[in-house]
Amino acid sequence: MAPKQRLDLHLVALGLVASRQQAQQLIRAGRVRLGGQIFDKPGMEVRAELVPDVDPGPRFVSRGGEKLIAALEAFPLQVEGRICLDGGISTGGFTDCLLQHGASKVYGVDVGYGQTAWSLRTDERVVLKERTNLRHLHSDQLYGPGDLWADLAVADLSFISLALVLPALRRLLVAEQAEAVVLVKPQFEVGKARVGKGGVVRDPVAHADALEAVITAAAAQDWLAAGLVASPITGPAGNHEYLLWLRPGSQQSFEVLDPAAIDSLVRATLK
Repeated sequence: MAPKQRLDLHLVALGLVASRQQAQQLIRAGRVRLGGQIFDKPGMEVRAELVPDVDPGPRFVSRGGEKLIAALEAFPLQVEGRICLDGGISTGGFTDCLLQHGASKVYGVDVGYGQTAWSLRTDERVVLKERTNLRHLHSDQLYGPGDLWADLAVADLSFISLALVLPALRRLLVAEQAEAVVLVKPQFEVGKARVGKGGVVRDPVAHADALEAVITAAAAQDWLAAGLVASPITGPAGNHEYLLWLRPGSQQSFEVLDPAAIDSLVRATLK
C-alpha cells in the first residue's frame, strides 16, 4: 500500500506552500482541492502520489503586506526568528508578511478594535493590544514579566506624523538591536498647505521634505536611515509612499542615505 502523509505536511513536501502554517490556513479556507473535491482538514491523510490543486489567493490578509515585502526584498533585513512589534496592525498585512518570513512573535498594537483578520487573531504567535494609542504606550503595558522584548518594529500609520510615534517605537524595542521599517506617507508629514486636490501630495520637493523630516526625527532617537524604497502600490487616495529602514549605529557602521539619493528616488517614483 502506498504510504500516506498528513495533508498539511504533504503540501509542504511538494513545495506548494512555504510553511505548514500556510498550508493549514489554505486548507481550512477551502483552497485545496483534488478532482473538484475540497480538502478542508489539515490532518487528513493522503497518498504520497497525489498532487492537490492549491489556490493561494492573495499573499497577505491586506494590501499592506505587498508594501512591506518590497522592503524585505530590497534591504538585507533578517526577520526569521525575531520578535516584532507592529505599531498599527489594523487588518494585519504587515504582521502577516512578518510571520510568513519567519517572525517568531508579533505584538500588534492598534487604536481601533476588531479590525485584525481572524487568521491572525487566532494565531498563537500574535499578541494583540487593541484600543491602544501607540504614542502613549510603555513597555510595562505591552510586555509581561519575563517576556522577551521585540527588536524589530514596523509601522503603517495614518493621520499622524511618524515624528510623534518614533519615540514610542524606540522605547518598546531592545535598545541595542532595535530596527524599524516605517511607511512614510507624505500627506501626513508635510502639513495641510502642501497637500493637493483629493488629498494627494504631488510636489517632489514636498515628498523629499517629508522623508528628510522623518529621518531627522529618527536621528533624535539614535536611529540612522539605512535604506529607502518606494512602495510598489499607492495609498487609497493615490499617494506615493516610501518604506524607510532604520538602524542603530554610527555613520561609519553602514552607508546612510543622503539628500541626493532621496531626491533621485522621489523623482523616479513620481515621474
